[in-house]
Amino acid sequence: MAELSSLAPTRVGQAPSSLAVRGGVAIKSMQPTRSAEGFSVKSVMKNTEVEPPPECGAFKTRPLEAPTGFRKFYERGDFPIALRHDSKGSKIAWKIEIRQIDFHHYLPLFFDGLRETEHPLEFFARQGVHDMLEQGTRDQILPVIPQIIIPVKAALNTRNPQVVCTTLKTLQHLVKSAEMIGEALVPYYRQILPILNIFKNKNLNSGDKIDYGQQKRQNIGDLIQETLELFELHGGEDAFINIKYMVPTYESCVLN
Repeated sequence: MAELSSLAPTRVGQAPSSLAVRGGVAIKSMQPTRSAEGFSVKSVMKNTEVEPPPECGAFKTRPLEAPTGFRKFYERGDFPIALRHDSKGSKIAWKIEIRQIDFHHYLPLFFDGLRETEHPLEFFARQGVHDMLEQGTRDQILPVIPQIIIPVKAALNTRNPQVVCTTLKTLQHLVKSAEMIGEALVPYYRQILPILNIFKNKNLNSGDKIDYGQQKRQNIGDLIQETLELFELHGGEDAFINIKYMVPTYESCVLN
């Protein structure tokens, strides 16, 4: 029996199908398709489905490639700290006075531990930094600024919302800890601010709902705005122009 074939309407991304009549029954046969990358030679061939572009992953969390230095020192028991519980919550029990600690050695290690998300490493690193910034003097903190830039950049580059929020709160405390700290950070804006520029507009749109995270300050967009304003207030006369260069959408809180 003679076979008749005709083209049937196709969907987007499908190859033309043919209807073959055999024994009075229509049999639909699909032509094989292949996928190809966009703007390639194969993408213009017949029976080819162009693959969509990959996601850029700007907000994708980067896992830790190797254990942090803070974790290594903690597992060896090299930190003069212990966990203490009281009626107000957990605290760090320092075995020696904080002002007698070598800030050049310990402060960069505690900043490196900001990338940790497991308990008690996360608590020790976060609370340890705040304790040292609160009780340390300007002469102890200011010379260590160049050594903490790489740990801060590494923590921000994880793009983990929890780690980024913790790092931003630590930067705010660092700027307000002593005089001249904000001005000392200005030359390092190129390492710190690119990630802030990516997450600056990442705010939570809760509509008419209640955002209970405001009390815990977990909104990345609000924390970035607060951090940039503190950088401008404590960074001297060159702070704004350097912030504006790295974060073009930032508006001055002093000039306006």
